[in-house]
Amino acid sequence: MTVQFTIEALNSGHDRKSFACGVFVLDRYLKEQAGQDIERRAALCYVASPEGSSRIAGYYTLSAGDVALKDIPEDKARRLPPYPAIPVARIGRLAIDKDFQGRRLGAALLWDAANRALRSELGVFALAVDAKDEQAAAFYRHFGFIAFETKPLQLFLSLATVAKSL
Repeated sequence: MTVQFTIEALNSGHDRKSFACGVFVLDRYLKEQAGQDIERRAALCYVASPEGSSRIAGYYTLSAGDVALKDIPEDKARRLPPYPAIPVARIGRLAIDKDFQGRRLGAALLWDAANRALRSELGVFALAVDAKDEQAAAFYRHFGFIAFETKPLQLFLSLATVAKSL
């Protein structure tokens, strides 16, 4: 049986208490901090739920940020304006509940984030992420993300690349 998911902004109708991805800080963030970040507009949180359910199968956060032009690989940087910092949309967290892992939901959430960044009315060059470890970095590289010059666990995917893949 294939489960269909709905991806939408986190709201009070979602069941945060039962979420468990196996990483304490990611579980705690959703349960205790995400609502405050949304209220303060420090980050927005999007959740995937099985259709017709309030259960959260996975989530990610999205916020505005920037990266130093000097950290972008030279072949990409030469096409950008010569500003000290370049605007990006940043995925702060991405987590999948243990019961839903292995179903490519992480990929679906990642592409949802990329599409939201692409549709935003802000000028952003790329979707950026700080991977927590090499395994997470490998996940992002699988989808075309590129590491910054001196920071192998900080990666980006240009929105021009996302637009071409649509």
